[in-house]
Amino acid sequence: MINRELIRIKIVQLTYAYYQNGNRNMDNAEKELLFSLSKAYDLYNFLLELIVAVTREERHRYDVMNQRAEREGAEPPSNKFVNNQFATQLEENNMLNEFIEVKKLTWKNDIEFVRKLCNQIEQSQVYQDYMADADDSYEADREVWRKLYKQLVQDNPDIDTLLEEKSLYWNDDKEVIDTFVLKTIKRFDPARGCKQELLPEYKDEEDKEFARKLFRATILNADTYQHYMSDASRNWDFARLAYMDVVIMQIAIAEMLTFPGIPAQVTINEFVELAKLYSTPRSSSYVNGMLDSIARYLISTGKMMKEMPEPRNRQQDRQANGDGASTGRVRFVHRPKTNEEPKAPEAAGTDSATTDPADANEAHNANGAAQD
Repeated sequence: MINRELIRIKIVQLTYAYYQNGNRNMDNAEKELLFSLSKAYDLYNFLLELIVAVTREERHRYDVMNQRAEREGAEPPSNKFVNNQFATQLEENNMLNEFIEVKKLTWKNDIEFVRKLCNQIEQSQVYQDYMADADDSYEADREVWRKLYKQLVQDNPDIDTLLEEKSLYWNDDKEVIDTFVLKTIKRFDPARGCKQELLPEYKDEEDKEFARKLFRATILNADTYQHYMSDASRNWDFARLAYMDVVIMQIAIAEMLTFPGIPAQVTINEFVELAKLYSTPRSSSYVNGMLDSIARYLISTGKMMKEMPEPRNRQQDRQANGDGASTGRVRFVHRPKTNEEPKAPEAAGTDSATTDPADANEAHNANGAAQD
């Protein structure tokens, strides 16, 4: 479940925190990274468990209404939702129940939130259409929960607040984890019963090793990478970059040099998206231009054996000339924000900063986060 998009996000957060923390212990920082990733997996299970908590509350409501109907001689309520086949299968799931037993993390202490969510579900058009539909197939039961999750859980300020109070690690995780919950709902198979597998914490040991290696390379080679930034930034005012931009580019360089199997352009694209998420409004264009220059510098000096696509204006020149000749030349010019205070990160240990990772208010679309 923990993919490389999430790993990159965590490494940006932890690298920034590492430089803001006066006690820079590499081993402790690595433990913090892996703990932070494990908390993301806890959130995945906790959100799946919310479906079970809602089902149990709805079952309680059904019992109360049914007893009242019996006393009053009225028509009994429909039990379609409380007997939803997907939710029942999830409630009996071995992996989820083992998680609950080990982590002791349940929604019992948040019953008021669960009840409020039940009210929202019952009032939704998705629920009403489902209850009125004669289709009682497993597919229909699974689909109604996929729709309800997307509509009432995925974008729910109340749950965002509740989760943030439970764990600071979950502050930036939910939007990515939501996509994994929806993926899990879609892949449930009634034939597998309680043995249906949930997504594993890591797809394989390679991804866990990716996290360790990338974080260590970023920290241990910081001076070298910042030297590369300076050498490649002839047309940029490197000293005035936001410090978060420096951190993001430092990690990008580490990835380009440490993992030969990941194309340089893939790395650049991923970290440009992270600059949009964590740094200043104009940072993404600066980071894109500088990483492009840095990648070409590393290739031209023999420090990196990868390829980069031809710059766009050169491609246009070739097409215009029709003979393959190139007259264009790439030149990136850094124009810092007028109200941005100059920064001069002389080394990886600089304690100044312009942007706190916790201030992020956007999220990268996890659907584009396929494994590299």
